[in-house]
Amino acid sequence: MATQAVDGPVYFNPLDPEAHADPYPQYRRLRERAPMLRGPLGYWVLSRYADIDAVLRDPRFGVGIDEASLMLAMTQDGPGVKTMVELSRWMLFRDPPDHTRLRKLVSKAFTPRAVEAVRPRVVEIVGGLVDRIAERLAAGETVDLIAELALPLPVTVISEMLGLPIEDQAQARSWAEAIAQALDPIVSEEQARRADWAVGALAAYIAGVVAERRRRPGEDLLSRLIEAEDQGGRLSEPELISTVALLFGAGHETTRNLIGNGMLALLRNPLELRRLSEDPSLLRSAVDELLRYDSPVQIAGRGARADAVVGGERIAAGEPLMLLVGAANRDPAQFADPDRLDVGRPDVKMLSFGGGVHYCLGAMLARTEAQTAIGALLARVPDLELVPGELAWRPHITLRGLSALPVRAG
Repeated sequence: MATQAVDGPVYFNPLDPEAHADPYPQYRRLRERAPMLRGPLGYWVLSRYADIDAVLRDPRFGVGIDEASLMLAMTQDGPGVKTMVELSRWMLFRDPPDHTRLRKLVSKAFTPRAVEAVRPRVVEIVGGLVDRIAERLAAGETVDLIAELALPLPVTVISEMLGLPIEDQAQARSWAEAIAQALDPIVSEEQARRADWAVGALAAYIAGVVAERRRRPGEDLLSRLIEAEDQGGRLSEPELISTVALLFGAGHETTRNLIGNGMLALLRNPLELRRLSEDPSLLRSAVDELLRYDSPVQIAGRGARADAVVGGERIAAGEPLMLLVGAANRDPAQFADPDRLDVGRPDVKMLSFGGGVHYCLGAMLARTEAQTAIGALLARVPDLELVPGELAWRPHITLRGLSALPVRAG
């Protein structure tokens, strides 16, 4: 068995304000002193790259919300139950064969060929957003890169792909934000109630759009999903609504954080920002490095479906695991000088998109949007600088992103 207690207690506290602003010192202590930590609530906390990578790829570890937990929650009918029922239909929380069936129905929209077909529209949207940013900066204004670029780009792209009315974006975003909060390992009663409300509101909204598409089908993904068949079987109505909700939320939440976190990292490392500005050929490696350096997704959850040994510890069937993806991406056993940003770092095998059968379906789309947005911004305004002051991080644990990123022209 691996030894855990070294030089005093080691713990994982994602609610610590210092850790929320900068989790990486806490991650380092865990990797060095308790890489397989048994949490006080019975879950394992993993922080090494090799262990987390192995679990993500091992079919003995699943993501499914088990039926027993779901039925128990439903009998209690407390805050968060409606959200749990909704999440149980998301392919993100389904194991094969259900996951395989659901993923197959939507995967064609995210193939390399499909993403390349979307690229001209991404370039067009970015061009308009960056033009407005450049004009405001040239006039001496401060610009919030989250509100003006990182958020509107992915929301517009996924809305258009799904065929959701553009004018409904703001309301749909607020519902998705409330539901995203429920993905955290620790959720307050107030947050759970808000997520329950958002789940119902978003489902009702999507049901209305589905009804309209049934009457007037289009060329969008939603219209294709309505008609999609998998070996003769259609999506059920609840599965259809839940799949659209997942694609909308996942389609903009993480990409928003990727662009925001990535630009913050560059602004805090001006030599790397200049290097990337002067050599746009580094954009591909740079975006993967930004994903590694400050991952939009910090935590992944898994449950043992069978007894297993990970990192020298015996994991019993049924035990939950918390995988600290952000810690794995800074593991010196995998990445040389991991706390240094290097936009030219070769072959960055980060875990920000997960692994195994649950590898992120929209990884290529997210990369395309981030490469286009960051490349266009640096080409147009190479002298960007961060406005001094304390940064506000969104109140999430699983997802990591800024509430605002104020910049000005240098």
